[in-house]
Amino acid sequence: MQWSYQILRVGGTEIRIHLTFLLLLAWIGIAYYQEGGTSAAIEGVGFIVAVFACVVLHELGHAAASRYGIRTPKITLLPIGGVAELERLPEKPSEEIVVALAGPLVNVVIASFLVLALGPLSVSTR
Repeated sequence: MQWSYQILRVGGTEIRIHLTFLLLLAWIGIAYYQEGGTSAAIEGVGFIVAVFACVVLHELGHAAASRYGIRTPKITLLPIGGVAELERLPEKPSEEIVVALAGPLVNVVIASFLVLALGPLSVSTR
């Protein structure tokens, strides 16, 4: 994908960031800075980076395709999420289901970890 730059490599998969994602971070930083100063800007950008760390883990979950001999050469981060680029699709429907469900399963694991670490959040109603 044009305008994307490699930021790291994980097990043979390039993690790339699209220029528009950097624009999103800049916009978030500026907006939060205007509202609350430097500490707010750092907090806002940090939150977006944490969310996108989860997106990277989700996309790496789709790299479960390697189990079927299918490489995932690139994952690109965009402002709307991430895209895992598989070299080809699995041939069997059962393999395709495993690859498709692997990403959301990673989200379930992340959510479970957060609930255990932070405790369930309760919403009070008045």
